[in-house]
Order: sequence, then C-alpha cells, then structure tokens
Amino acid sequence: MPLAIFALAVASFGVGTTEFVIMGLLPELAQDLGVSIPRAGLLITGYALGVVVGGPIIAIATAGLPRKTTLLGLTALFALGNLLCALAPSYGLLMAARVVTAFGHGAFFGIGSIVAASLVPQNQRARAMAMMFAGLTLANILGVPAGTALGQAFGWRSPFYVVVAIALLSVAAIALFVPAGRDGDKPAGLASEFRVFRDRQVWLAMLMSVVTSASLFAVFTYIAPILETVAGISPRGTTIVLLLFGVGITIGNLVGGRLADWRLMETITGALGLLALVLLQFALSSHFAPAAAATVFVWGVVFFVLIPPLQMRVIECASAAPNLASTLNQGAFNLGNALGAWIGGATLTLGFAYDVLPLVGALLALVALGVAFTTWRISRRRMAVALAE
Repeated sequence: MPLAIFALAVASFGVGTTEFVIMGLLPELAQDLGVSIPRAGLLITGYALGVVVGGPIIAIATAGLPRKTTLLGLTALFALGNLLCALAPSYGLLMAARVVTAFGHGAFFGIGSIVAASLVPQNQRARAMAMMFAGLTLANILGVPAGTALGQAFGWRSPFYVVVAIALLSVAAIALFVPAGRDGDKPAGLASEFRVFRDRQVWLAMLMSVVTSASLFAVFTYIAPILETVAGISPRGTTIVLLLFGVGITIGNLVGGRLADWRLMETITGALGLLALVLLQFALSSHFAPAAAATVFVWGVVFFVLIPPLQMRVIECASAAPNLASTLNQGAFNLGNALGAWIGGATLTLGFAYDVLPLVGALLALVALGVAFTTWRISRRRMAVALAE
C-alpha cells in the first residue's frame, strides 16, 4: 500500500478516537460541566447528527475542489474542532464544538475512500479502502481505551489535545504523501454529483448500508445487558468481550477488502447470509458465556467484512461523480445506527426479552440480503443488454 493510504489511516484513527472516546468519560465530563450523565450522553447523539447533516453539506460545498485540497481542509477542521472541544468552558459550547468536528467526518471518509482507491490498481481498490478504515477499527481497540485512561488520569479534556496532535500530524502526512493532479484528485462538478442519483443502483447501494448497519445496532446497542443478564458475564468480562469484538472488526475489515477485490457482489451477498446465520445462532449462544463471547468475536469479523465492499459498491455505482454519493453512504451507516438502536429499543418496549434482539438483527440482515440480490440482478440485466447491443 502507498504511504498516502497510511496517512489517511492515521487521520481515520484520530476521527474514530474522538467520536467514541467520550463514552468512557461521561461521568468525569458531566461532573466538571455540571450536567447529568444522560445530558452528557447527548454529546454522542449531537456528533452523529453532525455526521448525517454535515457530510452532504461539505461534499456539495467542496464539489469543485481537488480532493487532496478537500482532505487537507477537512483534517484541519478536525484539528480545530477537537481544540475547541478541549477548551470549551460550558456544555453548550462543547456541544457546538462536537457538531463542528462531526461536519467533516462523513466527507473525510467518503472522499478519502475515493482517493485511497485511486492510488492502487483496480484489483486492489477495496483493499486500499480497508487499509484506510483500519484506522477507524484500531481506534476502537487502542484509541478509545487509551483515551479513556488518559482522561481519567489527567481530566476529560486531555484526550482531545492528543487528537489535535494526531490531526496535525495527519495534515502534514497528507500534504507530503497524497499526490495531486491525478484521476483520483479531479473534481467532477456539482451538476455531475447530483446527476448520478438518477440511477436507482446508487440508492439501492446506500439502502444496503442502512439496513446492514441497522442489523448491527439493533443488537449491539444493548450488548452489555445481553452479556450480563442473559449470558451471566460480569461487567469486567463484558469489557473483555467487547475488546474481542474490536479485534474481530479489525480482522473482518482487512479480509473484506481482499474478498471485495476478488468478487464484490459475491462477498456482499455471502457475508450478509453468514451474518444472518451468526445472529440466529447468537439467540441461542447468548445463554452460555463462553459461546456468547466466541459468537461476538465472529459477529465482529463477519459484519466488518461487509464495510469495504459496501463502500466500494456505492463508489462503483456512482463512478462518474462519486464524492457526494460516497459521503452520503457514511451518513447512511449512521442512519442505520440510529434506526437499529430504535428498532431494538422498540422490541424491548413491546415486552420481548433481550435474547430476541439477535433474531431482529438476523431479520434485518436478510432484508439487506434481499436488497443485495435485487441490485445484483439489475446489474446483470444491464450487462446482458449492453452485450446484446
């Protein structure tokens, strides 16, 4: 992989760390700012909404700029946003700083994945994107625990200062290693960005991302009570299981990149079918601690096998002008996160037990599989028509 992709991976590590590290620092943050823990938790919601709303705004605003220039600006914005988070004297200003930071999140991963794919031969594009996203998965394994420990030792503001340093390092690395003036750096123009949405394949590709992500968060949102009340695992043991999940998603991300370069749609459909089976099995294994831990690890691997090919599918369907579509796909993942959490909560509100949630996740995975077969069938029909002509 070119050094440019590792520069993007460093930046994605910082983005992932700042997004999730606040989860482990809610008690310290709430006490320092004089708010309740539930209200402090809204800082996570505010960030997610910033990703959904800010991504397309940034993609539209930068449609005429070279992609390297846009990436440099987004990384600089990320550094500024984290500095404002570290310095925020009140809850309201911290919320505003989080939203400002989140505005660059979706566009960074959307445009960064296009640039990563452009830096390698065609048969390595998904692998290059997976390498970039590896920074995000490593943030869950290393960045978030380290940031939480740092915040507990030196105050909740300290991790944000560290992320500022990572962002500035990323700016320098992108400026030095990401080349300009090649195909992956040429803007398509705003009109072309919107024109690709006339193709329903772009919408179907993003729908796959929404439903796949929903299948995860319908269960994962409530993973702690599932492990503790159903499997009988202690809170400390739950932390270890979640670490296993983090290792699983890192492995799955790298495997998914290689498989997608080999067979894109076969990887998506096969992984979705396997995901449904793993979740069906989790409904049973969640009652036995060792089996539950093993299943969570496998679940992480299988789910993240899907991330590079789903992003690659959107870029492929919107190849004429992929900036906006690729960025919106990041919003689609976040929309799926929120939708899945709501579906899982509604299931529990209706009186169902925690061990029913994996069945809900499996059903959503099957819906995503149905969408995948639909878009695959349309692609094959178009190819047959093109060959006939």
